[in-house]
Amino acid sequence: MPRKTLAEFKVEHLRVLDENGHVDPELEPDLSTEQLHALYRGMVRARELDQRMLNLQRQGRIGTFGPCTGQEAPSCSAALAMKDDDWFVGAFRELGGRLMRGEPLTGTLFFHNGWEEGNVLPPEVSRRMLPFTIIVASQCLHAAGVGFAASQRGQGEAVVCFSGDGATSEGDFHEGLNFAGVWKAPVVFVSQNNQWAISVPREMQTSSQTLAQKGIAYDMPCIQVDGNDALACYVAISEALERARRGEGPSLIEAVTYRLLMHTTADDPRKYRTEDEEKEWWQKEPLIRFQKYMTAKGIWDDAKEEALRTELRAEVDEAVQTLESQKPWPAERPFDHVFAEPHPSITRQREEFLANLKEEADA
Repeated sequence: MPRKTLAEFKVEHLRVLDENGHVDPELEPDLSTEQLHALYRGMVRARELDQRMLNLQRQGRIGTFGPCTGQEAPSCSAALAMKDDDWFVGAFRELGGRLMRGEPLTGTLFFHNGWEEGNVLPPEVSRRMLPFTIIVASQCLHAAGVGFAASQRGQGEAVVCFSGDGATSEGDFHEGLNFAGVWKAPVVFVSQNNQWAISVPREMQTSSQTLAQKGIAYDMPCIQVDGNDALACYVAISEALERARRGEGPSLIEAVTYRLLMHTTADDPRKYRTEDEEKEWWQKEPLIRFQKYMTAKGIWDDAKEEALRTELRAEVDEAVQTLESQKPWPAERPFDHVFAEPHPSITRQREEFLANLKEEADA
């Protein structure tokens, strides 16, 4: 019997703004001036807090964290596209989107100072945004489960799940996509391809031509977008959310971007990538591109830029003051939350812990 073709696939690439901020008018989304300002403000707000956190970490005033500089566009565009009752499921580099969804600036400061209180969100936010996820790709399983539950409720909720390119090499990523595909869960998976999974380059992780095509195996629409183009991210995520709400199941979006700084502040990127590579990507970063676009539209200028930066830096200053005005927690506080009721074993361990602290202090 002759062979026959059972199926053929393609992966599209979408860009609306080029690297100089020039827009394709046929692809430009219909966003109001207020929406464009909100999107830009969200990206700048994340950049300002990110840069301040880097200074704080280098001064020993907060712990290790993963900077988001250069990757603001995907999560901020998603936040703009989402409805209030949608679910935001992130990893640890979606600061801009988390802030736009209502997380206070102090949240990430507390969390990266080692305080679990950083994951305590305002009531109107906490039901719709999952905490930081450090274990790579595990959030894909959570998103699939949340999406399945949402589909059973039938209230039109959707989920946006973020992961990095390294996550596509993890089993949890594929299990999450497979489950979502089988059950037509309303999940938009956004793979932020920042070219490096810590020190492993993208070409050493997978031989796939694109990360987007990994969705084909799970029978879901997939597209690659310029992840430094906030408008392209908005268009792709909006379309995927609409499909999800219509009951047409999940989608996979590959957002091609670049981590301009280190993987985390415990990392030295100069050991595995070149300065020339970084300089090239700084020319493509999302904030300058979007600013040029708004300036060309006549809705932005230097005075607005200066006013925004002044406002946001004051906001960040206030958040840092709130962080550093907190009184130290008692060293034995963790023992209070192991069980609801006192337990002899925990009481004994607390006493031993305090005795050791006293012995060290007296030494």
